[in-house]
Amino acid sequence: MCHADTTALGHVIFPAASWGEREGTVTNSERCISRQRAFLPPPGEARPDWWIMGEVARRMGYEHGFSYTNPAEIFQEHAQLSAYRNEGQRDFDLTGLSQLKPGEYERLEPIRWPVQAESRQGTDRMFVDGRFYTPDGRARLVPVRHRLPENSPDERYPLVLNTGRIRDQWHTMTRTGRSPRLSTHITEPFAEIHPLDATQLGVQDNGLARLETPWGQMLARVRITRDQRQGSIFVPMHWNDHFAASGRVDALVNPVVDPVSGEPEFKHTPVRVLPQPCAWEGFALVREDLDTQAVDYWVRSLGQHGCWRYRLAGAAEHTGAWSSWARTCLGACPDDEWLEYQDGGTGRYRAALIRQGRLVSCLFIDPTGKLPPWQWLEGLFAAPVLDGASRMSLLAGRPPGVVEDQGEIVCSCFQVGRKRILRAIREGDALTVEAIGGKLNAGTGCGSCVPELKRLLASV
Repeated sequence: MCHADTTALGHVIFPAASWGEREGTVTNSERCISRQRAFLPPPGEARPDWWIMGEVARRMGYEHGFSYTNPAEIFQEHAQLSAYRNEGQRDFDLTGLSQLKPGEYERLEPIRWPVQAESRQGTDRMFVDGRFYTPDGRARLVPVRHRLPENSPDERYPLVLNTGRIRDQWHTMTRTGRSPRLSTHITEPFAEIHPLDATQLGVQDNGLARLETPWGQMLARVRITRDQRQGSIFVPMHWNDHFAASGRVDALVNPVVDPVSGEPEFKHTPVRVLPQPCAWEGFALVREDLDTQAVDYWVRSLGQHGCWRYRLAGAAEHTGAWSSWARTCLGACPDDEWLEYQDGGTGRYRAALIRQGRLVSCLFIDPTGKLPPWQWLEGLFAAPVLDGASRMSLLAGRPPGVVEDQGEIVCSCFQVGRKRILRAIREGDALTVEAIGGKLNAGTGCGSCVPELKRLLASV
């Protein structure tokens, strides 16, 4: 993850061990301390954070304070500091763990703090004795007084922006974004909007829209749905500059914070939605980064077999110049094999770059946005050398013969698409969630797609 929004701000980037490559402890919100054990060796010169910080400190002349040789020593100091001048005044207390021997630290089982000196059992439930960690032992309750949002919709910004997470992603996708399977369900940042609002604003379902607030702007794919409250829009929080050209919803959110908790007012920001004109849309599958300097809109997600999926759109016409533009975007070299097709009447363009018999990248452009499914094309990246049949069908975007179009993936666990589920429902073979699972396996894995299966059943 050396190419990220945060690393772009640093002067020096150290190769740090990631989750699963380092040892230590992790504490969850329910106060449970668990040993974190590495199950993968750090690649290359990657090192744990504590080692990096300690090495920097030592080279700055502070070796006396950073003489740690392993995570157990750091945890011991951490536990001892929690006990320093703590005679029951502070809830965070690890006195009972402050003298752990290396073997005891290694075998440490999950435990909830505080862990008193007289017991290593931890504390499953706090305040059972009715005493709180305040000078008089009584609880301090903070009264919450209702107040209206500081920024209200007006004629210029008539809608309310609400943000949150989606089903298969977490935070800014530093981990979930590295899973090709989790990226098949929703591949782009989107804005859900009520049909009446969409009609009034002139935005189309599955079209692009520009979202603007007094603090910033972003681009998103429009989803028109009656599930969205009229007067409000919903935009997910996950996309950042690593995965999208202009997909950061935090650029829109107002800077007001709660006076007590400091939590931002990210559930209520006045916003306006404008249609984003596009002369063309397309997608590219590439093994290496795509040159996106001349692209107005791009979003990428990690695909199978080591390729990246890019969704593209632009306002500029490239009629007659698609070939040179595509060669630049895909990074074609003189010795590469270049396949392309262009329909001057419709503006449709397709290209593929083959290097030493191996598919390196492909590009599909259509002014109407009618593009072939990418699943079969993505599978071609697994082949060390393309066979004759694949070459013949490559620019068609589909294999020879009749191929079922699954549609957008609904069940990430078993890669079951929306169109396939709807066909099973209409054929009468899957009229309940359980029946869908029995026929297609959808919903029988993690179960997170079950609400969407119910909506599909209700829509038929």
